[in-house]
Amino acid sequence: MIFPGIHLNIDKTLQIPVYLQIANGIIAHIRQGTLKSGTALPSSRSLALNLNVHRKTIIAAYEELYAQSWVDTLPRKGIFIAKNLPDVTPRPIITDSKTSHYPEKTFFEVDDNKIPFTEVYIEPPKGNLIINDGLPDTRLAPIDLLVREYRRFANYRFAPRYLTYGPEQGSENLRVELSHFLAETRGLNISPEHILITKGAQMAIHLTTQILISNGDTVIVGDPGFPGANEVFRHGGANIELVPLDECGMDMDAVEAICKRKKVKMLYVIPHHHRPTTVTLSSERRMCLLELAMKYRFAIIEDDYDYDFHYSSSPILPLASLDYYGSVIYIGSFSKTIAPGIRIGFMICPQNLIIQATRLRRLIDRQGELLLEEALANLLKNGDISRHLKKANKTYHERRDVFCRLLAEQLGDLVEYKIPDGGLAVWIKYKNGIYAEEVARKASAMGLSLSNGQGYFDAASKELNHIRLGFASMTPKEMEEAIGILAKVLKKLNSSLLHDQSDQPSVNP
Repeated sequence: MIFPGIHLNIDKTLQIPVYLQIANGIIAHIRQGTLKSGTALPSSRSLALNLNVHRKTIIAAYEELYAQSWVDTLPRKGIFIAKNLPDVTPRPIITDSKTSHYPEKTFFEVDDNKIPFTEVYIEPPKGNLIINDGLPDTRLAPIDLLVREYRRFANYRFAPRYLTYGPEQGSENLRVELSHFLAETRGLNISPEHILITKGAQMAIHLTTQILISNGDTVIVGDPGFPGANEVFRHGGANIELVPLDECGMDMDAVEAICKRKKVKMLYVIPHHHRPTTVTLSSERRMCLLELAMKYRFAIIEDDYDYDFHYSSSPILPLASLDYYGSVIYIGSFSKTIAPGIRIGFMICPQNLIIQATRLRRLIDRQGELLLEEALANLLKNGDISRHLKKANKTYHERRDVFCRLLAEQLGDLVEYKIPDGGLAVWIKYKNGIYAEEVARKASAMGLSLSNGQGYFDAASKELNHIRLGFASMTPKEMEEAIGILAKVLKKLNSSLLHDQSDQPSVNP
């Protein structure tokens, strides 16, 4: 009790520090009008005795109130509720303004089809199990190590410089450590000047497209492929040429056939665990692609977002490791290495393009989050990222095996798939005329959210009976429950289809 009828509640079990609870309690009474401007507050000693806390706690609470301008301190007189309180009610533009809802649409003209890409994030139904497209398990992310680095910065006298404007190209420390990490793991002979830090691989694709592509330029992509890249290319004015894939990756004969017919400006390839098919581009085709890029002088975007997770064999070094002519723009991201919410990616290419990309990045986003970049630089330098990858790789390998065993046991006659050599997902095809959209709709009603099969093939004529099933973010127990629901849906749909076929009248010759 501060004064008669005025109480401050303190709960020492809360994560909120006690001094903040006291300060917030006094602020609440000021807002309610029970503590009025000019009222003297008790001395720190008497209030500490009254609340049974240390006097330094009350001093900290009063300092917090003073910092927020809720109190005035008068020498040799005490602490008083401020005459000019910090909460200021804004004045209306006109006195007779009417309360109205915010406009649903702009009064000026907006082209609703200016940005045609419609695949935006949709919150899945609450309580549903989720088989995602192939994401890491955020529960395994080394958040405690990131927090450790943030705490270290709090004690560094030079930490404030990471909270102001900095280099658009990204933290120099991160680029230095990343160049060492990529040299060791991927054989890239690069320096920090060849690296631009981005907010994920998607920004790197966008920057490259805006700089290199003009209206009508030809860009080659695989089909099925990554719609997030294809839509960026189209928005940049490119004409997309589709190339099929097989178990060895993108068909290089088809690539060269296009090059003979048209002037190709750029080719986009995912060399490891291609999205969505999970295939890896073979060594022979990598060499062939580099030769074609040199012969026809087109750029290669090598999106190696999923390089780090291999289970059945050693990874093949990136195209960029053998790029002696400057044809490859190598991009990657820590969104798969750590967690999707850690929006740090990188773009690696010769310095003349890095300069242009850095200038464009400044126009879009000014710079990245320096504090996060510095923290990640320390995790790379200390070996924490490498250790995390080894642990995650072991866990995901085990989960892949469990997931594929469950697929074989419960869905063996209803799906086709190949066990992936790496990555975080399995590419499957529903058999017997079962379509992904209907499976997704019925599974959602039973408590399971998964892909509806849209967005994988660029050609609209393709049958929507393929989906990616991500296994990395589920525990074995979650997998059993999820595959159990999927099995019930598929068996019911298959039974219905067989029944419909049996009802068809037979045709006598």
